[in-house]
Amino acid sequence: MKSMEEMIQAAQAAAQTIQKQMEEAQGKLDQIEVEGVSGGGLVKIRCSAKGRVIGVAIDDSLMDKAEKAMLEDLVTAAFNDARGKADSVAAAEMQKVQMAAGIPAGFKLPF
Repeated sequence: MKSMEEMIQAAQAAAQTIQKQMEEAQGKLDQIEVEGVSGGGLVKIRCSAKGRVIGVAIDDSLMDKAEKAMLEDLVTAAFNDARGKADSVAAAEMQKVQMAAGIPAGFKLPF
């Protein structure tokens, strides 16, 4: 049987490995891109899986002062669509890390 000191060292090593994997996963999330769309594709927003907005594309047909309120609503809807997709991708990536580390499904990590 292992001594208590050996068990503590093994637990610390496992915790460090999990921490490293989580940090790598967080870095990967900023490299994954998702696109939110609204208005049938008239407004598109690209963002990272961490939620960082990368770009906004607005169709030229919406560049009319009379359509300002609609354009604002479409940009909001596209951002929310992209954010929802980013959250889904982030959750899936973090679940992969948890499974690889042997952490039970549904266990909430502080990251």
